[in-house]
Amino acid sequence: MASQGDPRVLFVMNLLLSSVFAVGVVWGLSVIDLVGFTIWNVASLALLLMGVTYLVTR
Repeated sequence: MASQGDPRVLFVMNLLLSSVFAVGVVWGLSVIDLVGFTIWNVASLALLLMGVTYLVTR
């Protein structure tokens, strides 16, 4: 049987990678004046990405 990995490590990896991706997306959207570059926008997108990632890998 293959190991699924430690869930805590997977959670932290998902958090970090989703956050970095969210910063890039929100920054890019702020450059073209679609959204403001705020911590709330970044956090919201990161949480949305984490949720989608969790559902897809479940």
